[in-house]
Amino acid sequence: MLVPRQTVPPLTVPTLDHGAFDIATTAPARGTVVCFYRGLHCPICATYLAEFEKQAAAFAERGYETIAISSDDADRARAMADKVGAKALRFGFGLPLSVARGWGLYISTSRGKTSIGIDEPALFSEPGLFIVNTDRTLYYLSVQSMPFVRPSFRELLGAIDFAIEKSYPARGEYTGPVSGPVYSVPGMEC
Repeated sequence: MLVPRQTVPPLTVPTLDHGAFDIATTAPARGTVVCFYRGLHCPICATYLAEFEKQAAAFAERGYETIAISSDDADRARAMADKVGAKALRFGFGLPLSVARGWGLYISTSRGKTSIGIDEPALFSEPGLFIVNTDRTLYYLSVQSMPFVRPSFRELLGAIDFAIEKSYPARGEYTGPVSGPVYSVPGMEC
């Protein structure tokens, strides 16, 4: 499990137009916003990434690099970048599913053609949105098991403004013991 204020796992992928992206060597002023998306087959991803593209300059003004990454190959990543009109937003591709899992992303199996007539890959990762500080520690994360109801980029920008102004630390960092009753789901006992 990824924990805020701790170092994120390695992440290196090729990009469409900017060479290799490596979270360990990127050098933004404040951090990197990493958006993992499902792939070309997902119409919700296209809408979401179009909004990310619109906000990429606003993230840059605040010192944050942006990148959208999927396990799609270069051709499918290019088709998605073209679909969303990407100019400022970098697109990474070829995300190994083992790396996706290391970032806490859920993995799904293909259901065939989607509502827009594009085949899902045999396996692909579900969405995740992360803010990684320049020291490679995790600031924010949202991981989903479904393509629906994703964090708003405009709201995230507002949160970043607040965090910058107030020097607000990453939250959710506590990993020590907790007390209280432990609940279990029938059939899911460990």
